[in-house]
Amino acid sequence: MEQKIAVMIVHGLGRQKENYAERLIRKLSEAFAEASGLSTDQLAIEAVHWAHVFAEREEQLFRDIVSSYRLRYRWLRRIVIHYLADAVAYQPVEGDAQNYEEVHSTLSAALHRLSLAAGPTAPLCVISHSLGTVIASNFFYDLQFSSRGKRLVINPEAPIEKGETLAFFYSLGTTLPLWSLRYRDFDQPIRVPSDHLKLHHRRLEGEWINFYDKDDILGYPLQGVDPAYKETVRKDVEVNAGHWLTSWNPLSHRGYFSNPTIIRHISSTLAAAWNKVNYKR
Repeated sequence: MEQKIAVMIVHGLGRQKENYAERLIRKLSEAFAEASGLSTDQLAIEAVHWAHVFAEREEQLFRDIVSSYRLRYRWLRRIVIHYLADAVAYQPVEGDAQNYEEVHSTLSAALHRLSLAAGPTAPLCVISHSLGTVIASNFFYDLQFSSRGKRLVINPEAPIEKGETLAFFYSLGTTLPLWSLRYRDFDQPIRVPSDHLKLHHRRLEGEWINFYDKDDILGYPLQGVDPAYKETVRKDVEVNAGHWLTSWNPLSHRGYFSNPTIIRHISSTLAAAWNKVNYKR
């Protein structure tokens, strides 16, 4: 039986619809099929939607404060609330039922669905945007180094759900360097590929590639954060995200999902990975 490749997409800041990754999924699937000669169903893709965790309370905050007090620049305040509040609300605090764990539960649920769709040992590729990279990094850090992550695993018998098959990590327009300021030492990135990957796919080599646009004020290179990140992140790749109206300004932050350089690299890498795990040359 052929082994599928599992792909998990994690969105970033702001008001996100459940179908936010629809275009990326279509383009990535088509590019994978072209690069591999395989059917698109050899990729099992799950787009994590964590924005709903904060959406209702952010709207309530807007009504109670902005609308009730008739504050000016309401459209701008709505943007600030839905962008800044996501980052503030996600901060980990003591207690099991807080936002941090609730957001991570959406990733655990996605991994469980991927386990059912692609198999419990399917190689895992993570594509994360903006704050989504912080969330994905924290999620896999907890799985790799902390008991906190293990308690969210739905099926402990499935290696993919424990992060053991994490092979590829693609961060797009990441805010992770800003989060490094929370710690005196930011010298323990997640392991990409997972230390356990060879137990399940001995021929597979993984990678962490970070894509950024110089015009994107929320997206940054990663290798300069700490020597440990220089060792773990294979490359920081500069791209020109967005279209002609956005690629030259900070709005480029929203253009990574349709960038052909990113899609081409990921799809060709996954096509090669499929061949390796299915013992084809």
